[in-house]
Amino acid sequence: MDEIINKVDQSGLITLNLEDYYDSDKRVFIDLKEHLYEGVILRERDFRAFVKSNDWTQYRDCNIAIDITTDAIVPAWAFMLVASAVSAFAKTVVKGSLEDLNKHLYTIALQKINLTELQDKFVIVKGCSNVPVPESTYVELCALLQPVVKTLSYGEACSKVPLFKKR
Repeated sequence: MDEIINKVDQSGLITLNLEDYYDSDKRVFIDLKEHLYEGVILRERDFRAFVKSNDWTQYRDCNIAIDITTDAIVPAWAFMLVASAVSAFAKTVVKGSLEDLNKHLYTIALQKINLTELQDKFVIVKGCSNVPVPESTYVELCALLQPVVKTLSYGEACSKVPLFKKR
């Protein structure tokens, strides 16, 4: 009986799975709409009282997104005031939605990729994931890898989509 040879393993193809870069720590959305007077006005005195009295320790080691989900106009200092209170406990704080937070966390993770290990390599970015990976992260990864790798593809080794080939 002939030995089964895994040609993918022998090809030198490196698979990058963005799922491996997913930050699994808890994500929390803080919505400032709950602190508006009559749903439209931010009263500074009341808001400062909330920030001072709130138990921010509940956000220890969490990734925090701060935003407002109504059309009310809220000054930038309000987001900054919440960020200054929660950042002593949180792992990460961003202004925006949970999707914005996810994008930010991936950007941080991509910056930690050791590009020297990928120099002139054949790289495929795995397409399927069990965690949410923003499309912007794939674009960001492509821009990061293209100056370094020999080839860049997307998908699986058996059905990859070529994206870039160094000439």
